[in-house]
Order: sequence, then C-alpha cells, then structure tokens
Amino acid sequence: MPRTGTTTERPPHDGPASDPALEPDPGPDTGPGADLVPVLHHVGVQTDDLDNCAAWYEEFFGCRTNWTLDTFSDLTLSRLPGITRLTEVMVAGLRFHLFERTGHDGAVPGANTRQFQHICLATGSPEELRAWRERWFRLYESGRFTFAGDEKPTDIVIDDDGVQSCYVLDVNGLEFEFTYVPPGGDR
Repeated sequence: MPRTGTTTERPPHDGPASDPALEPDPGPDTGPGADLVPVLHHVGVQTDDLDNCAAWYEEFFGCRTNWTLDTFSDLTLSRLPGITRLTEVMVAGLRFHLFERTGHDGAVPGANTRQFQHICLATGSPEELRAWRERWFRLYESGRFTFAGDEKPTDIVIDDDGVQSCYVLDVNGLEFEFTYVPPGGDR
C-alpha cells in the first residue's frame, strides 16, 4: 500500500548548533561525514493490537494517521518476523511507527531488559505537565482501551533545580517521561 500524507524535510545543518550542549563532539574524525548530526525521524512501537494502539496514540497525543502498510520488503520481514501492518501516526513533527506482529508473547517490557528505557517529551509549563498526566487518567478510566498492565502514572516530582517530571505507560507498557524544565534550566 503506498504511503500517503506529507513529508517533512530534515532541518538544514549549516554549522554548529546554537546550544553548545547540542554541538557534535569534534573527536578525532576529520574525514568525510565528520560533521554528521542525527535527526530523529520516528519512534518504532511494536504492538499486538494495532487498532487499540493507534486509537490510543491518536487520542492521547493527538496524532493523525499518515499512512499504513500491509506489504513489506524481504529485509523488513527478516528483521520483524510476523509483521502484518505498520501505521505511521504523527503530531507536530513527532512520528510513531506502530507495527503489529503475530506471535507476540504479550510480555510487558521489564526494567532490567536491554532496551530504550523511556522517551522523554518536553512540556511548556507545569500546567501542561499536569494536563498530560490527567489526560492519561481520563483515557485509562474511559475503558475504551486495553492496557498491557495496570501501572498508573507516577506522581509529579520536582528536582532541586525546579525540573518537574512524571512517567506514564502507553497501552503496550512502554514508558514516556513528560518533563518541564524552567527557563534557564540546563537540562
């Protein structure tokens, strides 16, 4: 099935980033490609219920569906045996590739498993941070979604430097951190 929707171009890289913390480490490599700077394209999310997962991402994050695939290259089939469908959902430049595979064991990712442990998303204010947490509870309590576990969001914690954060799980048990860094914060 062809991909539909809009594409986003990679931002130009005309020199060092304005934030010194984001500047690439010059390191010893001075050859071709020495100034490579990665740009996040998407986050891949494996699920055993694509319809449930896509509906939750659309409602929780406000994503819209860009495209769906149900035929795959030999490479994809060899890397993701049992893949049946893949849907890209997106909001404000943040893309999620949600893909369904047969033979999934249904186990929720564990804290001691080698994996990306969580993805952190910035909020613009403490009120926005609270709103994300409250939205999670509203969707969970609606009964419209099947969750892999019953773990609720953490309380909002405030670090000594004023950074506020909380953690929530998606319908698959994958963890997202929402954080607010006050103006002048260095994290």
